Amino acid sequence: MTQLAPPLRHVRRTTLANGIEIVVVENPSADIIAGRLMFVDAGTRAETPDKAGLAHLLASVLTKGTEHRSAAEIAEAVESVGAGLGTDATSDYFGISLKTVSGDFVEIFDLVGELARAPSFPDAEVALERSLALQSLRARREQPFEVALEQLRGRMYGNHPYGRSSLGMEDTLGQLQREDLHRHHGKYLRPDRLVVSLSGRISIEEAADRVAAAFGDWSAPDEAVAAIAHPTPVPYPQRVLTEQDTQQAIVMLGYLTAPVRSEDYAPLKLLNSYLGNGLSSRLFVELREKLGLAYDVSAFYPTRVDDSHFITYIGTAPSNTAVALAGLHREVERLCALPLSTEELQVAKNKLLGQYALGKQSNSQLAQLFGWYVTLGLGVEFDTEFQAAIAAVTPEQACEVAQRYFEIEPYLSLVGPHEAIALASN
Repeated sequence: MTQLAPPLRHVRRTTLANGIEIVVVENPSADIIAGRLMFVDAGTRAETPDKAGLAHLLASVLTKGTEHRSAAEIAEAVESVGAGLGTDATSDYFGISLKTVSGDFVEIFDLVGELARAPSFPDAEVALERSLALQSLRARREQPFEVALEQLRGRMYGNHPYGRSSLGMEDTLGQLQREDLHRHHGKYLRPDRLVVSLSGRISIEEAADRVAAAFGDWSAPDEAVAAIAHPTPVPYPQRVLTEQDTQQAIVMLGYLTAPVRSEDYAPLKLLNSYLGNGLSSRLFVELREKLGLAYDVSAFYPTRVDDSHFITYIGTAPSNTAVALAGLHREVERLCALPLSTEELQVAKNKLLGQYALGKQSNSQLAQLFGWYVTLGLGVEFDTEFQAAIAAVTPEQACEVAQRYFEIEPYLSLVGPHEAIALASN
């Protein structure tokens, strides 16, 4: 029987008059407060193709100056109290993170408010971070896994932002200017799109007072943000074979799958755990332990607002490319043809739910998780709903979901030396 983790107590929510949503996990056991500020749909999904990389560049430059402080002054304010501060741009949101002892929380949170509301984007910092992002893009060309993943997602998604690296593309990134950052910031970083998630030694009342002090007089523009019409990916399986002088071949199979709000989300997460999660996964045992084909082998199914992707991959000796490719096909096809046994399914459930529980141990993890759920439009209730959905999956349901997404021909991405390309082509 699946053992569900007990629901977390003291998870509370409130909303300010200007639209800011506040989530607090009251956890007084340690003198730490961790926080996540997440701006809904302000990450790469808010980019048009000609501005690819803009959200990442904004995240890189946001902490490098405000109207009242320089980058050095910001760094000193954080380091002097041993706090943590960071920014990131994901597919579905733009985030600012913080971590500090409770005694310094007011000071650090006010600094975060200043960064979110009044960044200055110094020209020199914009140029530096743009140059660093371009270097990172070029460095990825030397990493076979990154090359294989980028070309696979590009074919699966076309002009949808999910098909591009969060870093952008060289031709677009090189054209981004300070004015682009100001426009993106003004359009998408606004109070009615902000979720503030805090976890630690703080009550919902204290959190509401502090958020109101930093953001309460911040008014949203009258004009609503118009949604960008991204293309809907339509399965059109293709093969992308890239010759690269590498020691191993990277083979990937990709399938377009369901977004997080779909009823198929939980079964797909469970299938991913069974197939490619850890040393006891089906792919690891069959293709690495029994057949000795893999340097690395796994599967992943990321959580996305729009249609997601289910990818299996293997790193193998070039001479083993054909048999490794056949092995990936065989293991995915097995999910469609043969329902998992009750024991196999239960082991997968226990592993997935156990790892889920381990991902809620720290205040930083709790702030991230519950803020993310609210940002995705799922609500804090999704914590228990997801676990219950996993526990309820039956072998027949898992097989039906596998058939729905995996019975079509998958996308294939391969990066490796000439020998591997020739074997895959045959």
